[in-house]
Amino acid sequence: MWKVMIPKKIAFGENAARDFEYPKNSLVITTTTSDIYDRWLGYMGIKNYEVYDKVTPDPSIETVEAIKKEYDGRDLSSYIGLGGGSSLDVCKYLSKLTNIPKILIPTTFGTGAEMTTYAVISFDHRKKLLQDERFLADAAIVDPYFLSGTPFNIMRNSACDAAAQASEGYDSKLGNPLTKLFCKEAFDILEDAIINDKPHLLPYGAMLSGIGFGNSSTTLGHALSYVFSNEGVAHGYALSSCTTVAHEFNKSAYYERFKKICQKLKFEPVVLKQPIDQAADIIMPDRGHLDNNPVPVTK
Repeated sequence: MWKVMIPKKIAFGENAARDFEYPKNSLVITTTTSDIYDRWLGYMGIKNYEVYDKVTPDPSIETVEAIKKEYDGRDLSSYIGLGGGSSLDVCKYLSKLTNIPKILIPTTFGTGAEMTTYAVISFDHRKKLLQDERFLADAAIVDPYFLSGTPFNIMRNSACDAAAQASEGYDSKLGNPLTKLFCKEAFDILEDAIINDKPHLLPYGAMLSGIGFGNSSTTLGHALSYVFSNEGVAHGYALSSCTTVAHEFNKSAYYERFKKICQKLKFEPVVLKQPIDQAADIIMPDRGHLDNNPVPVTK
């Protein structure tokens, strides 16, 4: 038997965030600055809300606990994660702790976090991949409006992340016919968006990627990338090298296609700062990725 899980409600396409009916007394959780999120919230037309904007990239469990403590006892109807994967992951973990519903709205279209049962939170300064059905969104909203004004580096890192997830998810040992269908369609759309300069396709491709890999998991490329993330390299940037290497190792059908995407986006190779033996000791316990890799991985 196979199982595929998606959010209870998905709204996508033009004006999806504008036309959605938001509950009152929501807490908007974001990483960005007020000049940006004020414009976003104005477009969304949301009323009666508070904003927490102190989430940082690669959020830690301390951030989650700080928000929970600050808003303890408030009559919140929902959390609204608005931003990149960091905002959405914090929102997921908070919802699990408090049982308050969550609405996830991506603005960078790379992590697919709005569709998955996964969250990445740092413990003791190390990123950890967590999986829990309670992380699944009560509603996910995917709207290309948020592409406007996105800096090139963020857009290319996000596009690379989505393509890595789709291709790794397709190769995963946990994959099934339906997840492979989503991953294949996602990669085809993302490849067209990147190679042929059609950025308006990125949100939809990333959404499909999230459904696909979110039910099958990513693999070796992501396990390798976390070492670089811990050294301060942006996640999508790290994947440009790590997933390429992983696809070559796995003899993936996506190896050449993914490499061409990274060349189109003009990524330079990442360089490891720590000794390789030390890095391997960090990577090998990541069974959530390595056990799903199509080829066994040794130190």
